[in-house]
Amino acid sequence: MAPRLQLEKAAWRWAETVRPEEVSQEHIETAYRIWLEPCIRGVCRRNCKGNPNCLVGIGEHIWLGEIDENSFHNIDDPNCERRKKNSFVGLTNLGATCYVNTFLQVWFLNLELRQALYLCPSTCSDYMMGDGIQEEKDYEPQTICEHLQYLFALLQNSNRRYIDPSGFVKALGLDTGQQQDAQEFSKLFMSLLEDTLSKQKNPDVRNIVQQQFCGEYAYVTVCNQCGRESKLLSKFYELELNIQGHKQLTDCISEFLKEEKLEGDNRYFCENCQSKQNATRKIRLLSLPCTLNLQLMRFVFDRQTGHKKKLNTYIGFSEILDMEPYVEHKEPSKSQTRKPKCGKGTHCSRNAYMLVYRLQTQEKPNTTIQVPAFLQELVDRDNSKFEEWCIEMAEMRKQSVDKGKAKHEEVKELYQRLPAGAEPYEFVSLEWLQKWLDESTPTKPIDNHACLCSHDKLHPDKISIMKRISEYAADIFYSRYGGGPRLTVKALCKECVVERCRVLRLKNQLNEDYKTVNNLLKATVKGNDGFWVGKSSLRSWRQLALEQLDEQDGDADQSSGKMNGNTLNKDESKEERKEEEEELNFNEDILCPHGELCISENERRLVSKEAWSKLQQYFPKAPEFPSYKECCSQCKILEREGEENEALHKMIANEQKTSLPNLFQDKNRPCLSNWPEDTDVLYIVSQFFVEEWRKFVRKPTRCSPVSSVGNSALLCPHGGLMFTFASMTKEDSKLIALIWPSEWQMIQKLFVVDHVIKIMRTEGGDANPSETQYISEPKLCPECREGLLCQQQRDLREYTQATIYVHKVVDNKKVMKDSAPELNVSSSETEEDKEEAKPDGEKDPDFNQSNGGTKRQKISHQNYIAYQKQVIRRSMRHRKVRGEKALLVSANQTLKELKIQIMHAFSVAPFDQNLSIDGKILSDDCATLGTLGVIPESVILLKADEPIADYAAMDDVMQVCMPEEGFKGTGLLGH
Repeated sequence: MAPRLQLEKAAWRWAETVRPEEVSQEHIETAYRIWLEPCIRGVCRRNCKGNPNCLVGIGEHIWLGEIDENSFHNIDDPNCERRKKNSFVGLTNLGATCYVNTFLQVWFLNLELRQALYLCPSTCSDYMMGDGIQEEKDYEPQTICEHLQYLFALLQNSNRRYIDPSGFVKALGLDTGQQQDAQEFSKLFMSLLEDTLSKQKNPDVRNIVQQQFCGEYAYVTVCNQCGRESKLLSKFYELELNIQGHKQLTDCISEFLKEEKLEGDNRYFCENCQSKQNATRKIRLLSLPCTLNLQLMRFVFDRQTGHKKKLNTYIGFSEILDMEPYVEHKEPSKSQTRKPKCGKGTHCSRNAYMLVYRLQTQEKPNTTIQVPAFLQELVDRDNSKFEEWCIEMAEMRKQSVDKGKAKHEEVKELYQRLPAGAEPYEFVSLEWLQKWLDESTPTKPIDNHACLCSHDKLHPDKISIMKRISEYAADIFYSRYGGGPRLTVKALCKECVVERCRVLRLKNQLNEDYKTVNNLLKATVKGNDGFWVGKSSLRSWRQLALEQLDEQDGDADQSSGKMNGNTLNKDESKEERKEEEEELNFNEDILCPHGELCISENERRLVSKEAWSKLQQYFPKAPEFPSYKECCSQCKILEREGEENEALHKMIANEQKTSLPNLFQDKNRPCLSNWPEDTDVLYIVSQFFVEEWRKFVRKPTRCSPVSSVGNSALLCPHGGLMFTFASMTKEDSKLIALIWPSEWQMIQKLFVVDHVIKIMRTEGGDANPSETQYISEPKLCPECREGLLCQQQRDLREYTQATIYVHKVVDNKKVMKDSAPELNVSSSETEEDKEEAKPDGEKDPDFNQSNGGTKRQKISHQNYIAYQKQVIRRSMRHRKVRGEKALLVSANQTLKELKIQIMHAFSVAPFDQNLSIDGKILSDDCATLGTLGVIPESVILLKADEPIADYAAMDDVMQVCMPEEGFKGTGLLGH
């Protein structure tokens, strides 16, 4: 046992011998004094838990001795945010915008591009007023060029160590949380910038993108027969180099420029020979731009996931790249076949996806570019704001240091006076003292409520989380910080000590009584001297008694809606009381619902009078039932009635099953599409009625009898039929059940029928006597029928989170038995046997007791449709078969998004999926499922294409059939 628990037990040991009424003041102080001697400072190295006199290790160590001023604040030196001399300015990464920041720095270091952008006219003049900038609002660039101008000016002359490119990123409409393809961003932005600058009058500005980034190459095809060359000239802004299988950049360039043989089926049609001939084709570099962008194609298509994956291949490259051997000159030379020279500084990277080389010239480049005056004024204003921020941060640091020094002096003064000794003392919460000594949190008023008992005094068990301090220190604390209540020596609670004394004595006696009761239970009870006790209560009576004593002992934590000093919500108190009432107390397990002795003798046992007397000492409020006590008379009557009802239900079910054998087994049922010859009249009931009736017949003891046929669900509010003859032979056939005339007579005897619905076959009139006609009674209501169809169509177009089924087919054969889907159901229980919960208060139309009258309740059309949906929902449910997978989809979801779901479910890439529904091919990836006719419970057939052996062709297919979102919707592609 832990030392604290040993001493705590020792402090309460007198309670086993002292009766509650004999508790004295000395006993009270003993109960509160867990540790007998105060902690000796200098010997104790950590806080003694449970000792209210120990004031060591509560957080004072950080204040004793000399303290570094920097520990009084968490504010970094603002000068760390200042740009160092002769260093570049950085850009803030906004999340996943590293690709943007990279190119911004590359473009900034292109001096010609920077100079051209500075020459662009700006709308900043509208922002200027008089001799300077409007002070009341910040400058907001309006165009992409203006954003670049402002960013470049800040990168050039800002005093900050880094700047925020949020305005530029926001102007492009980029998602800061989504990583994008850097190469694609470079292409799109250069195209956007070139298009923007092309409208400028200054040629140095208008042509800057082409001058700096545009090169030229030619696709050259040479006929092997006649030697004729054909050239196709083309401009480029970057060279896309394949890195797969290569280790050096020069090898990647050589592969890009290597010759390709055109032979066999791929022969070239030579205009000179006027026939197909073998030929060679290659790319010739004609001129290189001042800034050469080499894009390393690190992303290839992964067939298993349907997405691109990154190649982590190491590629070696040099700081200086000699492109002389690769460029075609006007006198051809053998230098083209020479292996290129690599300059100093060779590097190797597995992550680089783009290399940028600048053309070296003999002329010394001009590295000083003057920032235009209007931009410099904006930069100066931003620098002024930065300096103001630095001053503000420095002042905040100084205030924190001053506050910390004051707290340091306070702690050094008061901590020495905290121990009480022999002088008057008070108790203060340990948690508050620790927060007072915590430099990172502001000190709040003292709150001792959590340590109070139900009598608003100090709880005996809470002394372990309190500290005894001198009255002098307490006076200073309360005067400076406030709070309360103040807990002096008078706060020790006599009532709690007396109650604890009583509980401890009972717990000690409980062990002896447990043995006594067990011995008494072994004796046989004779005559009428015994008492009935629940078997469950007997098994757990000792535990119940302990819990009851613990609750009594813990009542000090609660009083008049208070718990730990906090007022409980009335609703919470009611809820807790309700939960407590629901738990059975001792001997309540043999109570019936009427509060009398239950009729089941298996749940109770007869015990002797002596045993009951012992048990009653611990449970004085337990219900008492002498052996001569009769069982509950009401329960006996209900038991007899229940047995009679079960027998009655079985009899009714057997009678109805015998009277309607074909309806129960669904054999020899009539069909509208193949009208029987031996009758001209067929009756109709709802399929819902048939399913509920079958459920009762199968399990009469678990279900209530079906008393009525609710055909009103098949009629509109005007009393007209909601189905046409044609629909009842097709899509609505699952909602109705056809009844033979002989069966209908039996149904009218067994059930209350609210409405008679029948279909009659008649010969044609005088105009066409040979034509057969079918008439319904009541007749079709065209208006309501049209409204129902419109509502159904809206529901099919606007559904959310509905279930559809995808079935994969092999060799164009659908592996499912449409004609007998029940053969594929794996469940042992049919769908109609499963209970469906109905909302509270909702009436089932087939269970309504009808008086046979002709009047019907008036309902609105909208309510009727919702009412009808509830009746027919189960009949429309699709039964999933083996080999199908269910997916949750919405009507506004695109076919492309569905293909992604199917890819995860069947491991078939989207471009390998051939989808169809009801014989219709689904091909428009941008169309929504609602417009494609995919409705809830639909079955989509999936046929997967065979794998493609040519991976190069596969990548082309990926680009065509599965385009990535990329920069769709951003300013790079317009709106």
